[in-house]
Amino acid sequence: MQVKPPRRAVLGALSDADIRLLRVFRAVADCGGMAAAELELNIATSTISRHIKDLETRLGLTLCRRGRGGFALTPEGERVHAETLRLLAATDAFRASIDDLHQRMGGELHVALFDKTASNPAAQIAQALAAFRAQASDVHLNLHVGTLSAIERGVMDGQFQLGIIPEHRRSQSLRYDELFGETMRLYCGVTHPLWGADDATLDWTSVGAHAFAGLGYHSPNMEVVHARGWKRAATGFDQEAVATLILSGAFIGFLPDHYAAAFVQSGRMRALAPERLGYDCMFSAITRRSPAPSRATALLRACLVQAHAGARGSDAAAA
Repeated sequence: MQVKPPRRAVLGALSDADIRLLRVFRAVADCGGMAAAELELNIATSTISRHIKDLETRLGLTLCRRGRGGFALTPEGERVHAETLRLLAATDAFRASIDDLHQRMGGELHVALFDKTASNPAAQIAQALAAFRAQASDVHLNLHVGTLSAIERGVMDGQFQLGIIPEHRRSQSLRYDELFGETMRLYCGVTHPLWGADDATLDWTSVGAHAFAGLGYHSPNMEVVHARGWKRAATGFDQEAVATLILSGAFIGFLPDHYAAAFVQSGRMRALAPERLGYDCMFSAITRRSPAPSRATALLRACLVQAHAGARGSDAAAA
């Protein structure tokens, strides 16, 4: 007798209950497990587990595995998670659009920042957020930190309403508002062979002979390295990872000067020929060109531009 395959669930129309289950699933996936999501969702782990089981039954899919090996999304769960982010971003955008029609600002705003911007004295992000909060106190701000490519993709997909990134190549689908600059210098650790080298003897060719640690995604860092013909001997996926590789004494690498300052002051790093071996990059706020941003997003963008324009004006007056 031929055995028929199990019947798959047909989703049909989405209900409010489905949206609630998807929000639970998003929290579980983002937190890396049900126990970790307990505080985020403010419900018991047993309830979260029941919600995930209900969603799996509703979709006819196994979304995650739980066991001694820990929590992990299945391939189907990864796909559903990506689609969930897009769906919830669309519902948030719809809510924001309705708020716009009523001439009010509410709901949630998801903003993504490139890492290690808070220590940059040229960055006025905190001041811009304070100005935004004073004018839109009903908007719930969600700040995320991500890689350059993840932020760009998230803004394009609608997961983030605004991103702040170092510019490397512009996309026609995004609007760019220049905000502040950053200086990247080349560093080595205290046990590195170049620690005692005379800066006057160092140039791009001589330092390029040493093992280099760089960022593993398209960025100004990667563009500078490729232009010099260097190859990465180690890869970091954020600035802290690169700093750790530099501190090992086995690698040289670029870091923002404001972030590396604490390591330099404690005698654990030094900048190599800082007047010559480095580069500058510009950070910009990015938003989607279409559909048009919500009133809240447009206000935050304006606050960012105004705060940084004011800071540049103050610096020019002081000079």
